[in-house]
Amino acid sequence: MNCNGKLLSLDEPVVMGILNVTPDSFYTKGRHNKPDELLNKATQMIGEGASILDIGGQSTRPRAEMITAMEEMQRVLPLIEAIHTRFPSTILSIDTFRSEVAKAAIQAGADIVNDISGGELDPGIIDVAIEYNVPYICMHMQGTPATMQDHPHYDNVCLEVFEYFSEKIRLFEQRGLTNVILDVGFGFGKTIQHNYQLLNQLYLFQSLGKPMLAGLSRKSMVYRPLSSTAEEALNGTTALNMVALQHGAKILRVHDVKEAKEVVNLYKFLHGN
Repeated sequence: MNCNGKLLSLDEPVVMGILNVTPDSFYTKGRHNKPDELLNKATQMIGEGASILDIGGQSTRPRAEMITAMEEMQRVLPLIEAIHTRFPSTILSIDTFRSEVAKAAIQAGADIVNDISGGELDPGIIDVAIEYNVPYICMHMQGTPATMQDHPHYDNVCLEVFEYFSEKIRLFEQRGLTNVILDVGFGFGKTIQHNYQLLNQLYLFQSLGKPMLAGLSRKSMVYRPLSSTAEEALNGTTALNMVALQHGAKILRVHDVKEAKEVVNLYKFLHGN
């Protein structure tokens, strides 16, 4: 996959490290939020084996406060520029649903657009991915971050998400966007039961012919069944990451790169690689 001139091979699974430049992330809660701390965290993640760093300035936890595009850019652009300067070969992803932010981020050094809304919140973001010829991560979300956990309902969650992606891929390809990665959106407009149904049948989405990203890291679907917390959810995340790999995921989006990289290495060993 061509990421703004950098080649990303997904013949084997890779790890995407999460860098949230937000004061209200559900897990980091603003820790390591100063520029030097974020750059140090990026350095650590790269050293631990992250192939991609995903940088976001707008919290997308349930009922998160929306900030302006200008504030979002003020949060993410300096970090993207700093990492791009220090680690020019590292692939950077901008986690945003705003076309304005995506465009500025690519100009600052980002290589992938990661959109939680699949273009629903700002259709112009698809134009940006096409204009700059960068991969586009299309996530499924029912509702918006403000409403997505208000009684999410599906008659058949796997079928409905599958049909959503089928239609999105068709529309994207009509416009010339083929470098697409799919994310079923664990926790975004889904109950815990919906999340586990999707994880258990993740392999079905391989028939769509696009790489799949799994974003399970420290989410409530991990810690609530264990009567635990996000801070205590590393072990559960590791267990579910292996399930995701066994069911076809090619990218693990995580807070804890070292542990996810170990999962990938053991998965490869399990399959004789």
